[in-house]
Amino acid sequence: MTNPEAYKKPLPQIDTLNRPFWENAKAGRLVLQTCTHCGHASYPPNPLCPKCLSSELEWREASGKGTLKSWVVFHRAYWPAFEKDLPYTVCLVRLEEGPLFVANFAKGMTSEPKVGARVRVTFEAVTDDITLPQFTLD
Repeated sequence: MTNPEAYKKPLPQIDTLNRPFWENAKAGRLVLQTCTHCGHASYPPNPLCPKCLSSELEWREASGKGTLKSWVVFHRAYWPAFEKDLPYTVCLVRLEEGPLFVANFAKGMTSEPKVGARVRVTFEAVTDDITLPQFTLD
């Protein structure tokens, strides 16, 4: 793992609302906030269910599987810390549980992705506190 001072890419700010997400990611689990009133799973975290506005939310483990909806290859580094990763791929995934999720494809992916492809989550520990979800072709 890399210490936070050495890792130069943007990092999420952990707060009381998103802390369970990042603690579970560190443990290699993808969790989604789920409404106990209507069952709607959502991401990113919200104080209220975006479907029914209930405040009765809990964190549930997701399958980590989904469908590739779109992707883009970055050939330009908009932050200097990304220069050594060029080109890198960012993907938009529809998780089996419903929410859309934006993440990077895991390092070392060699095949060109196709919209509609099945994907699954992997995790990369980038600091002692932050482990980032990424996706790979299933």
